[in-house]
Amino acid sequence: MSLTEKVDKRAHILAIAETLFAEKGFDGTSVRDIAQLANVNLAMISYYFGSKEKLLEALIEDRAGYTIGIIEELSKNQTLTPWDKIDKLVDFYVEKIFNNFRFHCIMSQQYNHTRSPEIKELIINIKTRNLEQIKKVIADGQKKKIFCKVDIELTMASVFGTLTHVTNSKSLYCRLWKIEETDDVSYRKKITPRLKTHLKQMMRAHLDIKNEE
Repeated sequence: MSLTEKVDKRAHILAIAETLFAEKGFDGTSVRDIAQLANVNLAMISYYFGSKEKLLEALIEDRAGYTIGIIEELSKNQTLTPWDKIDKLVDFYVEKIFNNFRFHCIMSQQYNHTRSPEIKELIINIKTRNLEQIKKVIADGQKKKIFCKVDIELTMASVFGTLTHVTNSKSLYCRLWKIEETDDVSYRKKITPRLKTHLKQMMRAHLDIKNEE
């Protein structure tokens, strides 16, 4: 098997595991379930990951690595204003969650219910690392007298809390907007622009230094 084939096979197993973990939960999914749906043998999963726990760790690290790269690049960008960066952060997180809904469900499940201290520590480290980059964006706006002084950690808790509530309350919003719950495309089309607009308005009302006057 070539290196490309190995990478593709590994990515395929991760994608199948992501689907099953999101639908059945980590505890409700067996390695055999993953192997059967991925059409690979158990030995191959053991070869790539070693165990179901290590497979989950690899999935989290793989998906989270993309996020930190985007945020770090945005934080360092000198051509964007602080408001541009806030808008792009909002756009990125809304799109990320609704385009990768399964992974968001897994992260929420594991953070709240995992019995593995290693997995919980991994998730906390990822969230902390991402938050540090976002704090740099807000701190830069404060330094430039564009943003007022706020509790940055709780500001981001407000943003992510809104995102988590909406993503975890799909049945409620489908009923409110008269959308078939199985119609994911219509749901995303309806909720994504509204969430972006709301979160950007909320951040402006909260951060704009003019509101201190």
